[in-house]
Amino acid sequence: MTTMTDTSLREFKMPDVGEGLTEAEILKWYVQPGDTVTDGQVVCEVETAKAAVELPIPYDGVVRELHFPEGTTVDVGTSIIAVAVAGGAAPAPASAPAEEAAPAEPAAKPEPAAPAARKPEGRKPVLVGYGVAESSTKRRPRKGVPPAAVPAEDTLYGAAALQSIQGELNGHGQHGAPAPRPLAKPPVRKLAKDLGVDLATITPSGPDGVITREDVHAAAAPPTAPEPVVEAPAAPAAPAVAPAPVASYDDARETRVPVKGVRKATAAAMVGSAFTAPHVTEFVTVDVTRTMKLVEELKQDKEMRGARVNPLLLIAKALLVAIKRNPDINASWDEAAQEIVVKHYVNLGIAAATPRGLIVPNIKDAHAKTLPQLAESLGELVSTAKEGRTSPAAMQGGTVTITNVGVFGIDTGTPILNPGESAILAVGAIRLQPWVHKGKVKPRQVTTLALSFDHRLVDGELGSKVLADVAAILEQPKRLITWA
Repeated sequence: MTTMTDTSLREFKMPDVGEGLTEAEILKWYVQPGDTVTDGQVVCEVETAKAAVELPIPYDGVVRELHFPEGTTVDVGTSIIAVAVAGGAAPAPASAPAEEAAPAEPAAKPEPAAPAARKPEGRKPVLVGYGVAESSTKRRPRKGVPPAAVPAEDTLYGAAALQSIQGELNGHGQHGAPAPRPLAKPPVRKLAKDLGVDLATITPSGPDGVITREDVHAAAAPPTAPEPVVEAPAAPAAPAVAPAPVASYDDARETRVPVKGVRKATAAAMVGSAFTAPHVTEFVTVDVTRTMKLVEELKQDKEMRGARVNPLLLIAKALLVAIKRNPDINASWDEAAQEIVVKHYVNLGIAAATPRGLIVPNIKDAHAKTLPQLAESLGELVSTAKEGRTSPAAMQGGTVTITNVGVFGIDTGTPILNPGESAILAVGAIRLQPWVHKGKVKPRQVTTLALSFDHRLVDGELGSKVLADVAAILEQPKRLITWA
């Protein structure tokens, strides 16, 4: 007779994150030795050179050992946690049909009361957001919802992973009785737990009834709670990962801070960009009083209700219109082929300062969005960056970028190109200054714009036209209509 209490030790290795990344730092463990874990449960958060992501364990069992403490950088393929699983493999979930699970010992006559065991092979651990993990046990789809209804894209989980989670959440209990639970991804469940919010009381707004982070925040805070006054890039008020303390004059004379993760990748990218693409920067100071008035009017517009309306929104729209009028600015340099690749789409990057360093997520196909849609996308991008949940996919494929140094009180600067892009627009602080308006000196809202571009593919004339168009739109925002 097979003894069902037999266990074996499974080692979960740091997943192969792909895209040339070979290591990750363990930021936080969510489990400790002795804790019970289930297939798909998030056990730790790690930071790669691109972003911070959460790792789900691919089987059921009990944690025996954490091989590395928080703050350790681990190579891909190195075991990070040991889990004791029953029978040498994780038991099949109760929701899985019996005919879909293979018996642990095919040659022996199975005991009637023994549960079916999952095949130990066929499951490959992958980093969240980097592909789909193959499951050794088929999941039962949600009743009445075809597989195609599962969202194909998600910032942290692929469609198959989300469908797997939905299958577990909507499975049956031991006695076959339905046991529905609110649909939410593990990070959202953790957020709800931290905020003391009962998921069962939330009305989901995500696809197929999935509860989102926004739903949890809305349930935790009063409806009238003020929105944080932050424009990308946002200065972190309370960094999740505090930098090394700065020594006072009475302490050690120096403090060394390890360069790793996002900051290390950013440093390498900026050095590569600065010494590969010949930068040219042009400046223009412009009266944006009418744009600021339009911002206030849009805040009262019912079509923009609930949207993030600020000067950055109209600056982004102005840049998109300028690119439409001068499409050759939206290009990249192919060194291997010695070709200029003109893009017929705009993935608009927004530089954001986060506790882990500077990142540049981008709004996909920003050129095709209406103003309300652009406002919604910009709000989501900033909120996700502030929470440190920007996915690697969100930072890839950008074509042009905006960096808003004005939120730090800076008038202007000479921004460095995001690698692979042709232009970056820096927006300075908007200040009330004396300005000649209609022949008289009056106080007006004024800002300085700086456009850096790759001189290999953008000549001075093209760069000047783009910057002049952006300035003209911000000075007379009605051009958003006449030029669009």
